[in-house]
Amino acid sequence: MINNIRRVHLMGVGGAGMSALAKLLQSNGLEVSGCDLKFPHYDLGTVKFLSGHDPAHIDALKPEALILSSAVSRNNPEVLRAQELGIKILSRAQALSYLFNKKSGIGIAGAHGKTTTSSMTGLIFLRAGLNPTVYVGANVPDIGSNAVSGSGEYFIAELDESDGTFELFTPEVAVITNADWDHVDHYPSREDVIKAFTRFSDGRKEGGTLILCAEDEGASRVYELCSKNRGEIILYGWGKSFGWGAYDLKKTHGGGISCKVSHNGKELGTLELSVSGEHNVLNSLAAISAAFSCGVDFDTSSEILRSFHGSERRMQVKGITENDVLVMDDYAHHPSEISATLNAVRGIYPERRIVVVYQPHRFTRTAMFAGDIAQSLSMAGKVFILPVYSAGEKECPHSSSDEIINLSSGNIKALKFNDAPEILKAELKAGDLLLTMGAGDVYMIGENFLNEN
Repeated sequence: MINNIRRVHLMGVGGAGMSALAKLLQSNGLEVSGCDLKFPHYDLGTVKFLSGHDPAHIDALKPEALILSSAVSRNNPEVLRAQELGIKILSRAQALSYLFNKKSGIGIAGAHGKTTTSSMTGLIFLRAGLNPTVYVGANVPDIGSNAVSGSGEYFIAELDESDGTFELFTPEVAVITNADWDHVDHYPSREDVIKAFTRFSDGRKEGGTLILCAEDEGASRVYELCSKNRGEIILYGWGKSFGWGAYDLKKTHGGGISCKVSHNGKELGTLELSVSGEHNVLNSLAAISAAFSCGVDFDTSSEILRSFHGSERRMQVKGITENDVLVMDDYAHHPSEISATLNAVRGIYPERRIVVVYQPHRFTRTAMFAGDIAQSLSMAGKVFILPVYSAGEKECPHSSSDEIINLSSGNIKALKFNDAPEILKAELKAGDLLLTMGAGDVYMIGENFLNEN
């Protein structure tokens, strides 16, 4: 698709996935430029950045290929100009899969947990000296970026299932952290999700390894349906009955969690994590399993993961005010993610009242899961809910934040973005914990609160 192309331009380059791709393409010797409506939150290195979307970009840069973020419409004037000139137009997944499929790819997919699992796996391979290429949909402080271009044989990538394009990838090792129902705009039913993940698992290279979380109902269904003669299949979960198992979990006061780990029923030792939450234990098992399948032993992986501090926007501590209000931020926007995050945060800070500012993400998701979101948020002491972050969608019936409020137990109140500073200042007391949650720009509320208090 991009063979023999030397000059590419990325629209929507400010996002996590596109900025990472831009840096990888540049490291592969291409001349890379990009544009976005806002200045990039992610470091682009020496990639040329242009502000806004404008057909003049195409005339000035004369790219041989235009790569689009999923948020960019095919009717955008800049895209239409490229079409007029006969310039090849590719999606992010098409360009990324071209790079990925040339190497021994470790593709990590799942509705939840794939960013953290990819970050953990990338860190293990990097510090184990395997010199991998790494692509993650968030900044990873321990790695120093959201992308690393290595000369080794392995390419570790977080793969996005939201539009089905993860099926373009043919990994040597395929990891499925879960196959939960999400992205209802693309997957009308749970069964559609299961079928897509099954096709992904069967699309790995001949003799490749498939790693599945046995604790997830969807992943278990994929295990039932997938081809059993494609290559090795490894399950991970709680106890000693799976290929990789965790048991005797102990939460560490002030953050962190430890457990015993077994491989094929044999105890290997203790895993100590700096990050918290049972979901992160499962994420670490997936990373350890992937690394083990590529020759990295448990002792090496567990020692590396001991110092893993998490990815940006995943239970990230942003700071603390002078009167002891702790501010955290998390990307959680699906009911399962909200529950996992709140459970973990309550375990770390049982003495603090949790005040959540939640931003629903996408109208279709809100309409489908409003009741489940309300139930998940009920674990917080107090919840303020912002208007839906549309991510380019048009509003549909029963898709406003009011739907969640109406289905709640009464602990959720509506909040406008501009009113947040005044309302939160009145609400938050010494010893409270402010947790911003959502996949949009809700994190800015926490950052602004810290700056003003």
